[in-house]
Amino acid sequence: MAVNGVVTPSPATLADPVLDEITVDGRPLPPAEAKRYVLLNKPRGYVTSLSDPQGRPVVADLVAREVRLYPVGRLDWDVEGALLLTNDGPLTHRLLHPRYALPRVYEARVEGTVPRRALERWRRGVTLDDGPARPLAIELSRAGTRESHVRLTFAEGRKHEVKRFCEALGHRVLELRRVAFGPVALGALRPGESRSLTAREVSALRAAVAAPRGS
Repeated sequence: MAVNGVVTPSPATLADPVLDEITVDGRPLPPAEAKRYVLLNKPRGYVTSLSDPQGRPVVADLVAREVRLYPVGRLDWDVEGALLLTNDGPLTHRLLHPRYALPRVYEARVEGTVPRRALERWRRGVTLDDGPARPLAIELSRAGTRESHVRLTFAEGRKHEVKRFCEALGHRVLELRRVAFGPVALGALRPGESRSLTAREVSALRAAVAAPRGS
């Protein structure tokens, strides 16, 4: 290996692939792929994947493909809302790791009436087949006779967690939308639309997983 034309005997030599010219056996290393961070408002009916053997629409069809982007976690095919896609593997790992407890905010339209006096029961949480489920926050937006609207914040991304939580309390989820993933909010993006994250949003994501929650 050579750095800026100087052969280095040790593979542990420090070099910056952005600033230094690095060659191996006389051949330059390919340039590092630029990191991209995209927020997509995932529509219902799309699979959170890059491809689907059943030929169903996938979220990769909705974003530009100059570089290969990977979804950060999953949203069910019938769930709409905030989905991050990136090629930053280390950050993705931290965003999804349970020890960082990154908040996810959901708006759910559920079957039946949820009276305000029942919210304390919701706050206490329930025990699901894969362990306790307890929201970080809950807010009742509307309590109708046939359906209610609730806003729930969870710190995990367990499979079908919000749906199972609501059903355990006697309210089937009719419609579910994720409106924020950590410090990144969906805002005015319409279903199917996407945008690049701002530098401030990327910094906020990194700060949110800089240390495990409670440390």
